[in-house]
Amino acid sequence: MNLEFEKPVSDIDDKITALKAQHPEPSDKVKAQLDKLEEDRIAALKDIYAKLTPWQTVQVARHADRPLLSDFIKGLTSEFIELHGDRLFGDDHGIIGGFATIEGRRVMVIGHQKGKSTEENIRCNFGMARPEGYRKAMRLMHLAEKFHLPVISFIDTPGAFPGVEAEERGQAEAIARNLLEMAALHTPVIVIITGEGGSGGAVGIGVGDAILMLSNAVYSVISPEGCASILWRDGTKAPEAANALKITAKSLLELKVIDEIIAEPIGGAHRNYPDTMKAVRKALIKYLDRLQKTAPRKLTQRRFDKFAAMGRFR
Repeated sequence: MNLEFEKPVSDIDDKITALKAQHPEPSDKVKAQLDKLEEDRIAALKDIYAKLTPWQTVQVARHADRPLLSDFIKGLTSEFIELHGDRLFGDDHGIIGGFATIEGRRVMVIGHQKGKSTEENIRCNFGMARPEGYRKAMRLMHLAEKFHLPVISFIDTPGAFPGVEAEERGQAEAIARNLLEMAALHTPVIVIITGEGGSGGAVGIGVGDAILMLSNAVYSVISPEGCASILWRDGTKAPEAANALKITAKSLLELKVIDEIIAEPIGGAHRNYPDTMKAVRKALIKYLDRLQKTAPRKLTQRRFDKFAAMGRFR
């Protein structure tokens, strides 16, 4: 599925489809035409993605085909044992986690889970976790700390669930406690923003020693639509809000909110899962090997200093 601003690519795709339909057994001349069209398609994608606006980046980050946590688990880990429940209320499918192995390294993987179908999205509440999800995540992080395992946290959520029942069960307290306790974890924590990192719902599992971000992901204190509705009382001004919020990976790296940008394949992660997994795996291994050599006390001090330094401007 092409986005609205990818019309040049859609036009080329239509030509390729029509040519293949006309020539089920293409001649050498037709094959040459198809090769040229494919070259044009790649060139168009490179050109479009080299100059994405912040609002266009938001649309890419929300793309229905973008890899989800389940895809990363399948593509990065050789085994995954899911653990359930917060031992207080129930099991939230909006955040999942468990023991995993990446390139022979045992880790604890935690992250927001969305669905690929309407039924799956309803089951996991479109990746908007409830308090029991954040408490489950914290339980698993303490379990990782007990067994000296690094924590890898995948962020992809519009925000924490704002419903009445979530507030009744202490949504704000659950997120605030996660911030406090993640800052003091005596084990390495690597955070990867893979899609949409929205508000406290994202940072509730986002306090880490290394904050990585896919190049077409976004990370913000509020959605562009929410910001526009507050500032201008007009949700259609979301593109202007996206520009002002500095939510892209490039802006956040300049502001030192994140530590590294993981480059996505041409045309975005949703077009090429294998190369996306390869890039994420390479970054993960680099930081896992680096952080596991650091003493726990140094980890917590550096983590505190890192977040305390954010938001300083001259």
